[in-house]
Amino acid sequence: MNRRTTLLDAGEIMGWWAALTVLWLVFISAVTTLELVVGTSAALVAAVAAWGARRTVSRW
Repeated sequence: MNRRTTLLDAGEIMGWWAALTVLWLVFISAVTTLELVVGTSAALVAAVAAWGARRTVSRW
């Protein structure tokens, strides 16, 4: 891995994370601090999983 691919991968994960966080916020009714922490954490886990799945599929 070189610097360019590392930055592209980080950008992809951040894009997934942002999209999934916004989706989470759309679906909840009241935004409390706990909901925000749980939502952003779950979105980050899902973003890394989506990135890994896309990487795996693109290598086949």
